[in-house]
Amino acid sequence: MKKLTLTIALSLTANIHSAIEILDRIAVIVDDGLIMESQIKSGLDEIVLLYKQQNIPLPSTDSLKDQVIESLIIEELQLQMGNRAGVRISDSELNDAITRIANNSNMGLQEFIVYIENDGESYESFRENVRKQMIIQRIQRGRVGSEIDITEKEFAAFLETDESLTELEPEFLVRQILVQNISEADALVSRIENGEEFSEVAKEVSLSSNASIGGEMPWRKISDMPELFSNALKNKNIGFISKPLKSGAGYHLLKIEDKRGQFVQYEDQWFSRHILLSPSAIRDEESTKIEITNIRERILNGEEFAALAEEYSEDPGSAKQGGDLDWLGKGVLAPEFEQIMIESSIGQISEVFQTQFGFHFLEVLDKRNYDMTRDLIEDRAYQILYGRKYEEELENTLRSMRAEAFVEIKDLD
Repeated sequence: MKKLTLTIALSLTANIHSAIEILDRIAVIVDDGLIMESQIKSGLDEIVLLYKQQNIPLPSTDSLKDQVIESLIIEELQLQMGNRAGVRISDSELNDAITRIANNSNMGLQEFIVYIENDGESYESFRENVRKQMIIQRIQRGRVGSEIDITEKEFAAFLETDESLTELEPEFLVRQILVQNISEADALVSRIENGEEFSEVAKEVSLSSNASIGGEMPWRKISDMPELFSNALKNKNIGFISKPLKSGAGYHLLKIEDKRGQFVQYEDQWFSRHILLSPSAIRDEESTKIEITNIRERILNGEEFAALAEEYSEDPGSAKQGGDLDWLGKGVLAPEFEQIMIESSIGQISEVFQTQFGFHFLEVLDKRNYDMTRDLIEDRAYQILYGRKYEEELENTLRSMRAEAFVEIKDLD
């Protein structure tokens, strides 16, 4: 009986062990980290699905597997670097990032979670992948961004390339007047400066074929104009009128009537100055308000705003400039400050008011509607140039990391 029992027990044990499957194995050792076989399989499944969705012929399985392994090695090296550098992504940061991803997909967070899980991926796995990518991005910005240097000469050269001119530059609507000699041209400049309409003068005296329509030329980019015209109009604003320009046909006067393009934008701006006093442990709010009110009275009685700002203002950014804040648009300053600035007349000393920084009074020195086009073009050009250099530097950095790392790829076949 005992022998039979032992035989049955051994048989059951053997059957149990034969049913056990190896769920995962170490596939790659990367410095202090590991890549598991399941990670490679998952990555391979994803890339195969992507090829099929895009209806692209599949490369060999071995080639795809090598791509996945190299990608996982680079990812692991960056995550290890992040761990050594103490990079941490808080739950609140992660939640904000996932909410943005959901919003970009036109979904609420709960709807997005259901979408992920219906697609076959657990939400927790998705969160972990997003966290990893945020760590990697932070490491890349820190290590790569600091190595990028764009010189003024390099930036200026990029702005002159055909690519930059075609993609970024606006189109101009230009009027011209053509006359035979310089004396006629100078006389016309005087007439226009004295208030006569450019288009009416063009109809009256211009020798160009477009005189009857006020000298209006077709919409075109600066780069598509004759060099004589483009040199005169480059970086100029609407309303600009050139000096007389000599060509083989005579003397031209040009006026920029309008411009259009994705970067053409205007902004109301104010040039103001202020004095700030902030309450402290040795000066409470009431005392602070009394003191700044007295300073305001001194200005109203004839003392120099700039001198008192330099002596008393506690705004470190503007005090040494006599309180000047330079040209600023909306959305930059504290809401209370902005409202007073917008409502103030030029040259008016405002009443004392309070913001989160303390007590102020201000004076608006000037207002303008500023053409932002050139600033926006230069910002976009810098982004393009920076992005290219970033990609180049990132590729070099990752290649260097890979070359210096200890990597052992296991043979699991």
